[in-house]
Amino acid sequence: MSEVSVVADYRDLCGEGPVWDPDSSCLYWTDIDGQRFYRYDHASNQHEVVKHGLEIAGYSLNQPGGFVIANSGGIWLWDGADDLQLIVSQLGDAKCQMNDAIADPEGRFFAGSNFYHPDQTYELGKLIRVDRDGTSHVADDGFQLPNGLAFSPDERRMYFTDSAARRIYAYDYDRCTGDLRNRKILVQVLDEDGLPDGLTVDAEGFLWSAQWYGSCVVRYDPDGKVERRIAIPAKQVSSLAFGGKDLTDIFITSAGKSWPSPLMPKSYDPLSGNMGGQLFRMNLGLIGKPDYKAGITISRPRGGDEETRP
Repeated sequence: MSEVSVVADYRDLCGEGPVWDPDSSCLYWTDIDGQRFYRYDHASNQHEVVKHGLEIAGYSLNQPGGFVIANSGGIWLWDGADDLQLIVSQLGDAKCQMNDAIADPEGRFFAGSNFYHPDQTYELGKLIRVDRDGTSHVADDGFQLPNGLAFSPDERRMYFTDSAARRIYAYDYDRCTGDLRNRKILVQVLDEDGLPDGLTVDAEGFLWSAQWYGSCVVRYDPDGKVERRIAIPAKQVSSLAFGGKDLTDIFITSAGKSWPSPLMPKSYDPLSGNMGGQLFRMNLGLIGKPDYKAGITISRPRGGDEETRP
């Protein structure tokens, strides 16, 4: 078993969303609260800040170029530099205040809206789907704190995490239409464990879930049973992704800004220890599944200032 090593330490407030790009052999990740976006070049072992001052909560690479990003202001096309184009900020009466996101096999983009607040009544989140032409739809709703998403290798299932409910859901997924059906609870995490957060799937169809408050990542079999639990030297482990030449490196993000909440296990201490902020790597010899890229293009609005910067 490989040791867990530190790839980069920018003291991320809320490191999240590692995504591997096989075309450039680079890993991207984001610091949501710090509003920084990073790139790690695997060949040169060098990393850098790509963008300052842009909130990116969830994202995917976009086949036409750049990225599709999700943040508290909505869902956007971003060229990777300074150009932002709004896709959707309001869907009917639902505000698109978004969190984690993923592209599907056909280039659509899924993201969950998040309004969780520990001290007051809050709106439940929705799972929103953006089709390749930019049209947006509510795929499902009723979530407390929407988070990590993943697809099974056979592309017949989609997985979706609700951190506050401590659940990972499984859906029947229709690749042709993007429709989701038959939601069921695949994993129910115990109260004394951490919160399920970011999610990925390996080539064998096993799910990997980062556990915020749990100092670990957990591998589940396709039936939702724990196959192994791997300790990570950070208390707020946020997400993970496979990468590297053979997709056997596992990159793990973490968050350095302590987030006390009623969701903490009773034994959890939010005041001491390493909360996180580092990007970690380990290699267990297991092969991952490549991330899909979005394929979204939309026409620019004509006349007037119809876009609002996040």
